[in-house]
Amino acid sequence: MITTQNSVEAFDIDPILAKLSKEAREEHSKLQKVFEIMGWGDLPDVLKIEIESDVMAMVDELEGQYSTCDPFVLKRRERVIYWVESYHDGICSLQTAVDALKIRGI
Repeated sequence: MITTQNSVEAFDIDPILAKLSKEAREEHSKLQKVFEIMGWGDLPDVLKIEIESDVMAMVDELEGQYSTCDPFVLKRRERVIYWVESYHDGICSLQTAVDALKIRGI
């Protein structure tokens, strides 16, 4: 005999959303602090978004979570620093820096 339930019990999603929101705020705060420490706090958000994962990977490595000697990772870090500093120094436009740092899909 198969039984079905006509009504689905209400699922309270508010605690999950509150937890995700708190985690997102904490992550954003940590990232902003890192940008400030690096002297990149005044970067436009569009550029920060483009390099967010690179910066967090640098922090993770500095915290000892892993170490890399992968030449592609090291080259990417060099590119991030080069283009951010080029933008900071007024050598290139924001759009040029963003385009240069945009990760292209495979």
